[in-house]
Amino acid sequence: MKRDFDLIVYGATGYTGRLIAEYLATSYRGDDAPSWAIAGRSIDKLQKVRADIGAPGDLPLVKADTAEPASLRSMCDRATVIITTVGPYQLHGPELVAACAATGTAYVDLCGEPVWMRRMIDAHHEEAKRTGARIVFSCGFDSIPFDLGVLTLQEKAREKFGRPARRVKARLRKVEGGMSGGTAASAQATLAAAARDPALIRLLTDPFALTPGFTGPSQPSGLIPEYDSSMNVWLVPFPMAPINTKNVHRTNFLLGHPYGRDFVYDEMMVAPGFGEIAGVATKTVAAMVSLLGTGLKPGAGPTREEREKGFYDILFLGELPDGGRVEAEVTGDRDPGYGSTSKMIAESALCLVRDVQGEGGIWTPGALMGPALRKRLKERAGLTFSAR
Repeated sequence: MKRDFDLIVYGATGYTGRLIAEYLATSYRGDDAPSWAIAGRSIDKLQKVRADIGAPGDLPLVKADTAEPASLRSMCDRATVIITTVGPYQLHGPELVAACAATGTAYVDLCGEPVWMRRMIDAHHEEAKRTGARIVFSCGFDSIPFDLGVLTLQEKAREKFGRPARRVKARLRKVEGGMSGGTAASAQATLAAAARDPALIRLLTDPFALTPGFTGPSQPSGLIPEYDSSMNVWLVPFPMAPINTKNVHRTNFLLGHPYGRDFVYDEMMVAPGFGEIAGVATKTVAAMVSLLGTGLKPGAGPTREEREKGFYDILFLGELPDGGRVEAEVTGDRDPGYGSTSKMIAESALCLVRDVQGEGGIWTPGALMGPALRKRLKERAGLTFSAR
């Protein structure tokens, strides 16, 4: 069925939504431009965003509101893909996922809320398969660089050794710039939900929370600082690991376990220059405060200069039982929470429009888009992927 638009950016009046709209307006012009619109609760605010970002004066505006499910359904009927930044998703997302699943509309978000994601999988995966809706969570720094980083490493392992690396370690070596105010709000909403329902804590702490019916081997917790003698560095907990690791395991699950059913994976941050455990603890707190954007309200964020000065560098170490080793590296040229994330989700949506088909269902970026998305991100979004 022909839709009015390739893409609709829902939540375009928010900080990250506006960045996505600006990226589309400036990066895709003329014959290369998709057909797209911006959506939100207020037409007046959408008009202001359209003018402020330099978008064409005839860029369509769509009124949609989470509190009005009929408006979400109408929006979904008009688009091939909905990009949504309206979170926390556990508070504002269920109706939109339901509408996309019902209408066969593709969907991408920036979700880092694993309990909610599992609920959506249980509620809508089968219907999405039936209608052809390709629903893809976590299309930003959570969790694309990690998901595609492991994919890249395992491709190299199969090339070199004929089989995947059973053990993979992701190490965030360098990062400048934090996560968003929306990420902090999502974390707070998740903790509040867990306080109301302690059963949710099990899902939060289960590495296989997003692989219904499958539980793999015991996984490292990544919650205790440790010294890595092979890298000669201290490692500290990485605040995003609890969501990224679940998505990586779901990718392996959805693809039929190409990494192995005994795959073991963890993520930690490098804390260079700290030889004392007290220093490591201090670094951990500072890193978590920075990454979780404490003090930022949803819709707030850094200046353009701060975004453009940001970057990240992630090393992946793969180990095979017989001693074989393989490495991969992923880098990004903007701050993770805003500059890089806004490019990643926009390109994910375009990948669904232009590059991959795939069955309906609730996917991960790596499982549905994999190499095609990686190629886009290298060519358009300032990411690099390498393996050796």
